[in-house]
Amino acid sequence: MSIIALDWDHYRTFLAILEHGSQSAAARALGITQPTVGRHLDALEQAAGKPLFFRSSKGLLPTETALSMRSYAETMAASAAALARAASGGGASPEGTVRISASEVIGLEVLPPILADLQERYPSVTIELSLSDALEDLLAQQVDIAVRMVEPTQGALVSRKIGGIPVGIFAHRRYLERYGCPETVEDLSRHRVIGFDRQLTYVRQAIKAYPVMAGISFSFRTDSNAAQLAMIRAAGGIGMCQVGLASHDPDLVELLPGQFDLQLKTYLVMHETLRTVPRCRVVFDALADGLLAYRTSSSPAAP
Repeated sequence: MSIIALDWDHYRTFLAILEHGSQSAAARALGITQPTVGRHLDALEQAAGKPLFFRSSKGLLPTETALSMRSYAETMAASAAALARAASGGGASPEGTVRISASEVIGLEVLPPILADLQERYPSVTIELSLSDALEDLLAQQVDIAVRMVEPTQGALVSRKIGGIPVGIFAHRRYLERYGCPETVEDLSRHRVIGFDRQLTYVRQAIKAYPVMAGISFSFRTDSNAAQLAMIRAAGGIGMCQVGLASHDPDLVELLPGQFDLQLKTYLVMHETLRTVPRCRVVFDALADGLLAYRTSSSPAAP
């Protein structure tokens, strides 16, 4: 029996079919021809000894075998991306690609001026920014540096504690003109409240500190922090917002001052093997300085 030689291109094609649901869509995403995609899939199925996809009205659907292969292929993809980033900056001066992971709101609202200033100083450093509230794997080097709202526990990671970023309850002036201001946390149950589909870390913190919030019925739900902030700015209701972001908009009014106090514990994290890599070191330091300045401006009284 002949041995089928597979390489990374085959598994990259496999992941593209999983993501896009057809050979033609995978070909467009990868910038290769559809016959090439077909040959890659044929080789993978011969190696597996069974079909990896079956056709349906919704396109190509993965078999159990394909689903069992997915995590391994994704690990290969992360390793290939990390290898490309490592190869991009082999000199002693900061150059090459650094991939950063941050939440939507931090990535959209806080990091851009920090990163713009960084690239003014180090034009040979390329930034990849992954916006997600999911914890991307630093140990597998899916990303180089991450801004996290939970304390890292893995020994192979280097972290810098940024501290607590204050979160308050805010509404737009137009909303308050129509519906009035709540006087207590309990009053929120009589207002249009913007909230989450799922209880993320700081939502659980808020409910633990203020159990009455567990019973509040949200009039608008989304797991996107950016969408929540946009809804508050559109006068769509009352919601939680980082104090530092709200301070830039004079139309956003903080509600229940002194009655609601929540801090987002924030950490900057990277793999210990990257601490001596020039491009990663300068990005890590720039992010640390920028985030600490943001925290201080959000909470001047903070130590």
